[in-house]
Amino acid sequence: MQIGIDISRLTTTQRTGTERYTEEVLAGMAAIPGDNEFWLYCRTSPVALPPFAGRMQVRVMPFARLWTHIRLAAELWLHPPDVLFVPSHVLPWNVRLVRGMRVVTTVHDLGFLHFPQAHTRFQNIYLRITTRWAAWAADRVIAISQATADDLVCYTGVDRRRVVVIPHGVAPVFTPLAKKTMPWSRYMLYVGTLQPRKNLPRLIAAFAKANLHPDTQLVIAGRAGWLSEPLAQIARDHGVADRVHLIGFVPDVDLPSLLAGARAFVFPSLYEGFGMPVLEAMASGAAVLTSTTSALPEVAGDAACLVDPTDVNAIAAGLSHLDGDDAYHDDLVFKGFRQALRYSWGECAATTLAVLRGNR
Repeated sequence: MQIGIDISRLTTTQRTGTERYTEEVLAGMAAIPGDNEFWLYCRTSPVALPPFAGRMQVRVMPFARLWTHIRLAAELWLHPPDVLFVPSHVLPWNVRLVRGMRVVTTVHDLGFLHFPQAHTRFQNIYLRITTRWAAWAADRVIAISQATADDLVCYTGVDRRRVVVIPHGVAPVFTPLAKKTMPWSRYMLYVGTLQPRKNLPRLIAAFAKANLHPDTQLVIAGRAGWLSEPLAQIARDHGVADRVHLIGFVPDVDLPSLLAGARAFVFPSLYEGFGMPVLEAMASGAAVLTSTTSALPEVAGDAACLVDPTDVNAIAAGLSHLDGDDAYHDDLVFKGFRQALRYSWGECAATTLAVLRGNR
């Protein structure tokens, strides 16, 4: 079977959840024996790829603008694979016109419905159009959580039987053994894009109110997104500027040690399609605080301190509990290890490949 995969997202150096998902699924499928031939489409050469078997061919197809809808669309028309897989939901305009080609795509979240203010007006229109088109045009739609699947069915009206839930996994690099000496002896950590739905102003306010060990710091890692708040000023306003550290984007190679050294991972996001960092923190041995909203309770199970992300006092109480109660903290660490073991990139890749082959 010839499987075409859009890997255009892998050309960026600062990879976030969607890019890491794409790479992990590719690596997992490359390790599965079979007669599949993979064609990997991209605009420019990827920054890095996992080790692939010879049956994976990278097809670099330069094009200045509208690469998906012009260059990739033309390639599919001239040389159609048996199945096209788009890991980031933006499908070429002509996929329903290419005879004999099945289409599978992944929808990661519908955050633009819940928090339109987190995007520009153009982005909101674009996301609404492309999500509806993906739901209508794809033969199968992969949702990364049940919460995302429910949102997708509710918003687009797609037949639930065409939606399959395939959760993310946890890479083996996330382990307590990755721990290294850090500039902070005791710290709570947030990792993710800095944008309004991540709820960071409330997190900083809660950190300032919480009853914490005097050495406990708050480390915020991530690149600035659309309408990212002036977090340094917010920390100054709450009198904790000397204890809040904005360290910017952290490369993948440094993330495991940063997570392994944290006393707690704090992720009071207002909305997530899955919440990959929650599982990575659990596998790394950090106790986790996260939200009662969207997919986060589904992913965290009983292994996290769940709080109302709109309530600063509730977040502060959760931070105090995690930092001050060693028995509670250690119990969450133990449960976190057990919860993370339930998720595997190998299983994610194998199930995805089964969908591509039409077996799911």
